Amino acid sequence: MSKIILLILFFTAAFSFGADWSGVLDSNANYTQGAGEAPTHSFGLEQYANLRMRIRAREATFHGAFNLIALSGNYLPAAEALGGLVYGPNYAAAMELERLYVRISGEHIDTEAGLLRMNFGYGLVWGSTDFLNPRNPLVQNARPRGVLGFNSSFYPSDTLRLMAFAAGPRDPREAEGGGFTPGLLLEQHWSGASLQALYAFETPSFAEANDSGGIVHGSKMGIHNFGLSLKFDLLLGFVVDALYNLDPDNLDGIDSLSLGAGFDYSFLEGDLYFLFEYLYNGSSSVTANDGSLYPRGFWLNNHFLYGSALYRFSDFTSLSLATLFSFDDLSFQPILSFSHDIFQGLSMNLSLRVPLDQRNFGGSREGELGPRVSKFSVHGGARLRF
Repeated sequence: MSKIILLILFFTAAFSFGADWSGVLDSNANYTQGAGEAPTHSFGLEQYANLRMRIRAREATFHGAFNLIALSGNYLPAAEALGGLVYGPNYAAAMELERLYVRISGEHIDTEAGLLRMNFGYGLVWGSTDFLNPRNPLVQNARPRGVLGFNSSFYPSDTLRLMAFAAGPRDPREAEGGGFTPGLLLEQHWSGASLQALYAFETPSFAEANDSGGIVHGSKMGIHNFGLSLKFDLLLGFVVDALYNLDPDNLDGIDSLSLGAGFDYSFLEGDLYFLFEYLYNGSSSVTANDGSLYPRGFWLNNHFLYGSALYRFSDFTSLSLATLFSFDDLSFQPILSFSHDIFQGLSMNLSLRVPLDQRNFGGSREGELGPRVSKFSVHGGARLRF
Protein backbone atom coordinates (compact mmCIF):
# COMPACT_ATOMS: atom_id res chain seq x y z
CA MET A 1 0.00 0.00 0.00
CA SER A 2 2.86 2.42 0.79
CA LYS A 3 4.26 1.93 -2.72
CA ILE A 4 0.89 2.79 -4.25
CA ILE A 5 0.65 5.96 -2.13
CA LEU A 6 4.16 7.03 -3.14
CA LEU A 7 3.33 6.39 -6.79
CA ILE A 8 0.16 8.49 -6.58
CA LEU A 9 2.09 11.33 -4.92
CA PHE A 10 4.79 11.09 -7.58
CA PHE A 11 2.30 11.25 -10.45
CA THR A 12 0.41 14.13 -8.80
CA ALA A 13 3.60 16.16 -8.40
CA ALA A 14 4.69 15.35 -11.96
CA PHE A 15 1.40 16.52 -13.47
CA SER A 16 1.50 19.64 -11.28
CA PHE A 17 4.88 20.62 -12.75
CA GLY A 18 3.82 19.90 -16.34
CA ALA A 19 5.92 16.80 -16.96
CA ASP A 20 6.42 15.28 -20.40
CA TRP A 21 5.26 11.66 -20.38
CA SER A 22 6.14 8.65 -22.53
CA GLY A 23 6.15 4.92 -22.03
CA VAL A 24 5.82 1.37 -23.26
CA LEU A 25 3.00 -1.11 -22.63
CA ASP A 26 3.76 -4.80 -23.29
CA SER A 27 1.27 -7.67 -23.32
CA ASN A 28 3.10 -11.02 -23.37
CA ALA A 29 2.29 -14.72 -23.41
CA ASN A 30 4.65 -17.69 -23.21
CA TYR A 31 4.52 -21.45 -23.69
CA THR A 32 7.49 -23.63 -22.69
CA GLN A 33 8.05 -27.36 -23.01
CA GLY A 34 10.15 -28.17 -20.00
CA ALA A 35 13.28 -30.28 -19.59
CA GLY A 36 15.06 -31.73 -16.55
CA GLU A 37 13.11 -31.10 -13.36
CA ALA A 38 10.98 -28.35 -14.93
CA PRO A 39 7.26 -29.00 -15.64
CA THR A 40 6.59 -30.81 -18.91
CA HIS A 41 4.36 -27.95 -20.06
CA SER A 42 4.10 -24.43 -18.65
CA PHE A 43 2.23 -21.28 -19.63
CA GLY A 44 2.48 -17.67 -18.55
CA LEU A 45 0.90 -14.26 -19.01
CA GLU A 46 2.51 -10.90 -18.35
CA GLN A 47 1.38 -7.28 -18.50
CA TYR A 48 4.23 -4.81 -18.27
CA ALA A 49 4.38 -1.03 -18.42
CA ASN A 50 7.38 1.29 -18.33
CA LEU A 51 6.28 4.86 -17.57
CA ARG A 52 8.77 7.69 -18.06
CA MET A 53 8.50 11.35 -17.21
CA ARG A 54 10.65 14.43 -17.70
CA ILE A 55 10.45 17.87 -16.08
CA ARG A 56 12.57 20.73 -17.39
CA ALA A 57 13.70 23.64 -15.24
CA ARG A 58 16.07 25.90 -17.18
CA GLU A 59 19.44 24.09 -17.47
CA ALA A 60 18.28 21.18 -15.27
CA THR A 61 16.05 18.27 -16.34
CA PHE A 62 14.56 15.76 -13.91
CA HIS A 63 13.98 12.22 -15.19
CA GLY A 64 11.95 9.47 -13.54
CA ALA A 65 10.67 6.05 -14.65
CA PHE A 66 8.66 3.20 -13.09
CA ASN A 67 8.07 -0.39 -14.10
CA LEU A 68 4.60 -1.81 -13.37
CA ILE A 69 4.17 -5.57 -13.76
CA ALA A 70 1.31 -8.06 -13.45
CA LEU A 71 2.16 -11.69 -14.22
CA SER A 72 1.25 -15.32 -13.71
CA GLY A 73 2.40 -18.81 -14.63
CA ASN A 74 5.93 -19.44 -15.86
CA TYR A 75 6.89 -15.75 -15.69
CA LEU A 76 6.90 -15.98 -11.89
CA PRO A 77 10.19 -17.83 -11.16
CA ALA A 78 12.40 -15.16 -12.72
CA ALA A 79 10.38 -12.36 -11.10
CA GLU A 80 10.49 -14.06 -7.69
CA ALA A 81 14.29 -14.06 -7.84
CA LEU A 82 14.17 -10.24 -7.89
CA GLY A 83 11.72 -10.11 -4.96
CA GLY A 84 9.09 -7.52 -4.15
CA LEU A 85 6.09 -9.38 -5.59
CA VAL A 86 2.60 -8.99 -4.12
CA TYR A 87 0.40 -12.07 -4.58
CA GLY A 88 -3.34 -12.25 -5.05
CA PRO A 89 -5.98 -14.29 -6.88
CA ASN A 90 -5.20 -14.72 -10.59
CA TYR A 91 -1.91 -12.77 -10.69
CA ALA A 92 1.12 -11.42 -8.85
CA ALA A 93 2.18 -7.78 -9.18
CA ALA A 94 5.26 -5.64 -8.66
CA MET A 95 6.36 -2.03 -8.96
CA GLU A 96 9.97 -1.01 -9.49
CA LEU A 97 11.68 2.35 -9.55
CA GLU A 98 13.80 2.26 -12.70
CA ARG A 99 15.22 5.77 -13.18
CA LEU A 100 15.40 8.77 -10.85
CA TYR A 101 18.04 11.34 -11.75
CA VAL A 102 18.74 14.95 -12.69
CA ARG A 103 20.70 16.16 -15.70
CA ILE A 104 22.33 19.61 -15.73
CA SER A 105 23.44 20.76 -19.18
CA GLY A 106 26.02 23.48 -19.77
CA GLU A 107 27.89 24.82 -22.76
CA HIS A 108 30.85 22.46 -22.30
CA ILE A 109 29.91 20.32 -19.26
CA ASP A 110 26.98 17.94 -18.71
CA THR A 111 26.33 16.30 -15.33
CA GLU A 112 23.92 13.53 -14.30
CA ALA A 113 23.31 12.21 -10.79
CA GLY A 114 20.89 9.70 -9.27
CA LEU A 115 19.55 6.32 -10.40
CA LEU A 116 20.53 6.33 -14.06
CA ARG A 117 21.90 4.33 -16.95
CA MET A 118 25.66 4.69 -17.51
CA ASN A 119 26.65 2.80 -20.63
CA PHE A 120 30.17 2.43 -22.04
CA GLY A 121 31.69 1.09 -25.22
CA TYR A 122 30.57 0.28 -28.74
CA GLY A 123 29.95 -3.46 -28.36
CA LEU A 124 27.05 -4.65 -30.51
CA VAL A 125 26.08 -7.68 -28.42
CA TRP A 126 28.11 -8.45 -25.29
CA GLY A 127 29.20 -5.01 -24.06
CA SER A 128 32.39 -5.97 -22.21
CA THR A 129 33.26 -2.38 -21.28
CA ASP A 130 29.63 -1.76 -20.30
CA PHE A 131 30.63 -3.35 -17.00
CA LEU A 132 28.15 -1.66 -14.66
CA ASN A 133 25.28 -3.51 -16.38
CA PRO A 134 26.52 -6.31 -18.67
CA ARG A 135 24.12 -7.32 -21.42
CA ASN A 136 22.48 -10.67 -22.07
CA PRO A 137 21.75 -11.30 -25.78
CA LEU A 138 19.26 -14.02 -24.80
CA VAL A 139 17.04 -11.28 -23.32
CA GLN A 140 17.00 -8.93 -26.28
CA ASN A 141 14.11 -6.68 -25.20
CA ALA A 142 15.32 -6.08 -21.66
CA ARG A 143 15.67 -2.42 -20.69
CA PRO A 144 19.05 -2.09 -18.91
CA ARG A 145 18.81 -1.51 -15.18
CA GLY A 146 20.15 1.72 -13.73
CA VAL A 147 22.92 2.25 -11.20
CA LEU A 148 23.07 4.73 -8.34
CA GLY A 149 25.83 7.17 -9.14
CA PHE A 150 26.85 10.23 -11.15
CA ASN A 151 28.82 11.24 -14.22
CA SER A 152 30.13 14.57 -15.49
CA SER A 153 31.27 15.02 -19.11
CA PHE A 154 33.53 17.80 -20.39
CA TYR A 155 33.69 18.54 -24.15
CA PRO A 156 36.93 20.37 -25.11
CA SER A 157 35.88 20.03 -28.77
CA ASP A 158 33.08 18.58 -30.89
CA THR A 159 34.96 15.27 -31.22
CA LEU A 160 36.49 14.83 -27.75
CA ARG A 161 34.78 13.97 -24.46
CA LEU A 162 36.31 13.51 -21.00
CA MET A 163 34.12 11.98 -18.29
CA ALA A 164 34.43 11.41 -14.56
CA PHE A 165 31.94 8.94 -13.07
CA ALA A 166 31.20 6.93 -9.95
CA ALA A 167 28.77 4.16 -9.01
CA GLY A 168 27.72 2.73 -5.67
CA PRO A 169 28.56 -0.86 -4.57
CA ARG A 170 26.73 -3.79 -6.19
CA ASP A 171 25.73 -4.87 -2.68
CA PRO A 172 23.35 -2.06 -1.61
CA ARG A 173 23.76 -3.02 2.07
CA GLU A 174 27.44 -2.05 1.99
CA ALA A 175 27.85 0.93 4.36
CA GLU A 176 31.65 1.10 4.73
CA GLY A 177 32.50 2.11 1.16
CA GLY A 178 33.57 -1.34 -0.05
CA GLY A 179 32.80 -1.82 -3.73
CA PHE A 180 32.36 1.89 -4.50
CA THR A 181 33.54 2.44 -8.11
CA PRO A 182 34.87 5.81 -9.37
CA GLY A 183 36.39 6.11 -12.85
CA LEU A 184 37.53 8.19 -15.82
CA LEU A 185 36.67 7.91 -19.51
CA LEU A 186 38.09 9.43 -22.69
CA GLU A 187 36.17 9.34 -25.98
CA GLN A 188 37.52 10.54 -29.34
CA HIS A 189 35.78 10.54 -32.73
CA TRP A 190 37.34 10.73 -36.18
CA SER A 191 35.88 10.41 -39.64
CA GLY A 192 34.93 6.72 -39.84
CA ALA A 193 36.33 5.71 -36.44
CA SER A 194 35.74 6.19 -32.70
CA LEU A 195 37.63 5.24 -29.54
CA GLN A 196 36.72 4.97 -25.87
CA ALA A 197 39.25 4.27 -23.11
CA LEU A 198 38.28 3.98 -19.46
CA TYR A 199 39.72 3.22 -16.05
CA ALA A 200 37.62 2.42 -12.97
CA PHE A 201 38.66 1.33 -9.49
CA GLU A 202 36.39 -0.81 -7.32
CA THR A 203 37.36 -0.08 -3.72
CA PRO A 204 38.42 -2.94 -1.42
CA SER A 205 35.77 -5.20 0.08
CA PHE A 206 35.74 -8.71 1.49
CA ALA A 207 34.08 -11.69 -0.18
CA GLU A 208 31.96 -13.18 2.57
CA ALA A 209 28.70 -15.02 3.20
CA ASN A 210 25.67 -12.84 3.81
CA ASP A 211 22.61 -13.62 5.95
CA SER A 212 21.06 -15.66 3.14
CA GLY A 213 24.16 -17.81 2.68
CA GLY A 214 25.20 -16.22 -0.62
CA ILE A 215 28.71 -15.01 -1.32
CA VAL A 216 29.15 -11.30 -1.89
CA HIS A 217 31.71 -10.52 -4.58
CA GLY A 218 34.68 -8.46 -3.43
CA SER A 219 38.45 -8.01 -3.20
CA LYS A 220 40.65 -7.17 -0.23
CA MET A 221 42.90 -4.90 -2.34
CA GLY A 222 40.33 -3.49 -4.74
CA ILE A 223 39.87 -4.15 -8.46
CA HIS A 224 41.39 -2.08 -11.28
CA ASN A 225 39.28 -2.08 -14.48
CA PHE A 226 40.92 -1.11 -17.79
CA GLY A 227 38.63 -0.78 -20.80
CA LEU A 228 39.14 -0.08 -24.50
CA SER A 229 36.45 0.09 -27.18
CA LEU A 230 36.88 0.81 -30.90
CA LYS A 231 34.57 1.07 -33.87
CA PHE A 232 35.49 1.79 -37.47
CA ASP A 233 34.04 1.41 -40.95
CA LEU A 234 35.99 -0.51 -43.60
CA LEU A 235 33.11 -1.56 -45.86
CA LEU A 236 31.94 -3.55 -42.82
CA GLY A 237 31.23 -1.90 -39.48
CA PHE A 238 33.84 -3.38 -37.10
CA VAL A 239 33.88 -3.18 -33.30
CA VAL A 240 36.38 -4.28 -30.66
CA ASP A 241 35.32 -4.04 -27.03
CA ALA A 242 37.50 -5.24 -24.14
CA LEU A 243 37.79 -4.85 -20.38
CA TYR A 244 40.50 -6.27 -18.12
CA ASN A 245 39.94 -6.32 -14.36
CA LEU A 246 43.12 -6.56 -12.32
CA ASP A 247 42.77 -7.84 -8.75
CA PRO A 248 46.20 -7.62 -7.04
CA ASP A 249 45.00 -10.10 -4.43
CA ASN A 250 44.13 -12.71 -7.07
CA LEU A 251 46.11 -12.42 -10.32
CA ASP A 252 44.23 -14.50 -12.91
CA GLY A 253 46.06 -13.55 -16.10
CA ILE A 254 43.91 -13.87 -19.21
CA ASP A 255 41.00 -15.17 -17.10
CA SER A 256 40.38 -11.55 -16.08
CA LEU A 257 39.83 -10.47 -19.69
CA SER A 258 36.47 -10.00 -21.40
CA LEU A 259 36.86 -9.32 -25.13
CA GLY A 260 34.21 -8.91 -27.79
CA ALA A 261 34.96 -8.42 -31.49
CA GLY A 262 32.62 -8.42 -34.45
CA PHE A 263 31.05 -6.66 -37.39
CA ASP A 264 27.72 -5.80 -38.97
CA TYR A 265 26.70 -5.08 -42.56
CA SER A 266 23.58 -4.22 -44.54
CA PHE A 267 22.66 -5.41 -48.03
CA LEU A 268 19.82 -4.63 -50.42
CA GLU A 269 19.58 -0.98 -49.42
CA GLY A 270 19.30 -1.90 -45.74
CA ASP A 271 16.61 -4.58 -46.07
CA LEU A 272 19.04 -7.42 -45.22
CA TYR A 273 21.16 -6.96 -42.09
CA PHE A 274 23.86 -9.27 -40.71
CA LEU A 275 25.62 -9.11 -37.33
CA PHE A 276 28.33 -11.34 -35.85
CA GLU A 277 30.24 -10.88 -32.60
CA TYR A 278 32.65 -13.21 -30.77
CA LEU A 279 33.17 -13.12 -26.99
CA TYR A 280 36.14 -14.33 -25.00
CA ASN A 281 34.76 -14.62 -21.47
CA GLY A 282 37.53 -15.06 -18.91
CA SER A 283 36.34 -17.06 -15.91
CA SER A 284 36.91 -14.10 -13.55
CA SER A 285 36.06 -11.33 -16.02
CA VAL A 286 33.18 -8.84 -15.95
CA THR A 287 30.99 -11.00 -18.21
CA ALA A 288 31.45 -14.19 -16.15
CA ASN A 289 29.09 -15.61 -13.56
CA ASP A 290 31.44 -16.30 -10.65
CA GLY A 291 28.75 -17.72 -8.36
CA SER A 292 28.67 -14.69 -6.07
CA LEU A 293 25.49 -13.08 -4.80
CA TYR A 294 25.91 -10.12 -7.16
CA PRO A 295 27.86 -11.53 -10.15
CA ARG A 296 28.99 -9.10 -12.78
CA GLY A 297 28.03 -11.26 -15.76
CA PHE A 298 26.07 -14.30 -16.93
CA TRP A 299 28.40 -16.77 -18.66
CA LEU A 300 30.25 -19.91 -17.54
CA ASN A 301 32.12 -20.98 -20.70
CA ASN A 302 34.96 -19.04 -22.30
CA HIS A 303 34.20 -18.80 -26.03
CA PHE A 304 30.91 -17.67 -27.56
CA LEU A 305 29.67 -16.47 -30.93
CA TYR A 306 26.50 -14.55 -31.62
CA GLY A 307 25.18 -14.25 -35.16
CA SER A 308 21.96 -12.84 -36.56
CA ALA A 309 20.34 -12.09 -39.89
CA LEU A 310 17.32 -9.82 -40.27
CA TYR A 311 15.27 -9.25 -43.42
CA ARG A 312 12.77 -6.41 -43.77
CA PHE A 313 9.90 -7.31 -46.08
CA SER A 314 8.62 -3.75 -45.75
CA ASP A 315 8.80 -0.78 -43.39
CA PHE A 316 6.34 -2.67 -41.16
CA THR A 317 7.35 -6.36 -41.27
CA SER A 318 10.62 -8.16 -40.53
CA LEU A 319 11.89 -11.70 -39.88
CA SER A 320 15.14 -12.51 -38.06
CA LEU A 321 17.15 -15.58 -37.13
CA ALA A 322 19.76 -15.30 -34.37
CA THR A 323 21.96 -17.95 -32.78
CA LEU A 324 24.09 -17.91 -29.64
CA PHE A 325 26.81 -20.61 -29.81
CA SER A 326 29.32 -21.87 -27.23
CA PHE A 327 32.53 -23.32 -28.68
CA ASP A 328 33.48 -24.97 -25.37
CA ASP A 329 30.64 -27.51 -25.18
CA LEU A 330 29.06 -27.06 -28.66
CA SER A 331 25.72 -25.95 -27.23
CA PHE A 332 23.65 -23.28 -28.95
CA GLN A 333 20.27 -21.54 -29.00
CA PRO A 334 18.60 -20.55 -32.29
CA ILE A 335 16.00 -17.77 -31.94
CA LEU A 336 13.52 -17.15 -34.77
CA SER A 337 11.61 -13.86 -34.48
CA PHE A 338 8.84 -12.20 -36.48
CA SER A 339 7.76 -8.58 -36.02
CA HIS A 340 4.96 -6.54 -37.60
CA ASP A 341 3.90 -2.94 -36.98
CA ILE A 342 0.10 -2.80 -36.98
CA PHE A 343 0.22 0.99 -36.99
CA GLN A 344 2.67 3.61 -35.79
CA GLY A 345 3.34 2.93 -32.11
CA LEU A 346 1.78 -0.56 -31.98
CA SER A 347 3.74 -3.67 -32.96
CA MET A 348 3.32 -7.41 -32.50
CA ASN A 349 6.07 -9.98 -32.21
CA LEU A 350 6.42 -13.75 -32.16
CA SER A 351 9.58 -15.67 -31.31
CA LEU A 352 10.66 -19.32 -31.01
CA ARG A 353 13.71 -20.34 -28.96
CA VAL A 354 15.23 -23.87 -29.07
CA PRO A 355 18.11 -24.72 -26.66
CA LEU A 356 20.32 -27.48 -28.11
CA ASP A 357 23.45 -29.36 -27.05
CA GLN A 358 25.25 -32.65 -27.83
CA ARG A 359 22.48 -34.70 -26.19
CA ASN A 360 20.12 -33.67 -28.99
CA PHE A 361 22.47 -35.30 -31.53
CA GLY A 362 23.28 -38.58 -29.80
CA GLY A 363 25.97 -37.33 -27.41
CA SER A 364 25.95 -37.30 -23.61
CA ARG A 365 27.49 -33.96 -22.68
CA GLU A 366 25.26 -31.26 -21.19
CA GLY A 367 25.90 -27.77 -22.53
CA GLU A 368 25.55 -24.33 -20.95
CA LEU A 369 23.11 -23.20 -23.65
CA GLY A 370 21.37 -26.57 -23.98
CA PRO A 371 17.97 -27.79 -22.79
CA ARG A 372 18.60 -27.61 -19.06
CA VAL A 373 15.13 -26.37 -18.16
CA SER A 374 13.33 -26.14 -21.52
CA LYS A 375 13.23 -28.00 -24.83
CA PHE A 376 11.72 -25.02 -26.59
CA SER A 377 9.68 -21.93 -25.82
CA VAL A 378 7.29 -19.75 -27.82
CA HIS A 379 6.75 -16.11 -26.96
CA GLY A 380 4.10 -13.80 -28.37
CA GLY A 381 3.50 -10.19 -27.50
CA ALA A 382 2.22 -6.78 -28.47
CA ARG A 383 3.99 -3.49 -27.68
CA LEU A 384 2.36 -0.07 -27.54
CA ARG A 385 4.59 3.02 -27.44
CA PHE A 386 3.09 6.29 -26.29
